[in-house]
Amino acid sequence: MTEELEQLLKNLKLKRTLSVYDEQLRAADKAQISYSEFVAGLLRAQWHHKQENALEWRIKSANLPERWSLETFPWSRQPGVNRKQIRAFGELDFVAKHENLVLVGPTGMGKTGLASGILLKALQNGYRCQFIRAQDLFDDMYASLADRSTRQLLNRLARLDVLLIDEFGYLNLKPEQSNTFFKLMEERYNRHSTIITTNLAYDEWHNFLGNKPMVEALLSRVRHYCHTVTINGPSIRDPQG
Repeated sequence: MTEELEQLLKNLKLKRTLSVYDEQLRAADKAQISYSEFVAGLLRAQWHHKQENALEWRIKSANLPERWSLETFPWSRQPGVNRKQIRAFGELDFVAKHENLVLVGPTGMGKTGLASGILLKALQNGYRCQFIRAQDLFDDMYASLADRSTRQLLNRLARLDVLLIDEFGYLNLKPEQSNTFFKLMEERYNRHSTIITTNLAYDEWHNFLGNKPMVEALLSRVRHYCHTVTINGPSIRDPQG
């Protein structure tokens, strides 16, 4: 590579092209490929690099706490999960149909890992996604009431293709927080998919959200286009002998 070419690639910020140029050139000489094929190979490497960077940015922006995936989930330690069913969710048909997914079960069942694995699949397929713990979500909602940024918060969350709300339940909420959550779910209804992990059955939601008529209206929206998965099995956090 000439100094001029190297500098041009640096100026154009084509880092992957710069790093693979010599290797691609040697391969091209050996295979005696055409100039157009050689250039296509360089551009293909740069394109893949751009896609990889875009995915990493989406994953970082989604705030996934850990890089859970459906491929690495400890299926053998959780017989209470239907692997075929969860992997079907990983094909993301429910996202294309704007349906919801609710994972119900006690603490330690692997709900967060399964939901995060599905969210990762959505991110890998170019969807706009975010992971947020329920406590943080309701804290953000309460803070937005103080600085009058609730509309801005709702607009941001409502337009996400997939919103994962983790550890939903047993929170001490104020009526204003419940009302804001209802608005969020109303705006996402039949437009975008929401994934919820919770240790509460549906008939327990009014215990922490309050306002039973509002909760009934909320549940009618959440459950209308929804897949509910109840997980009964051992805790995957138990020490392994």
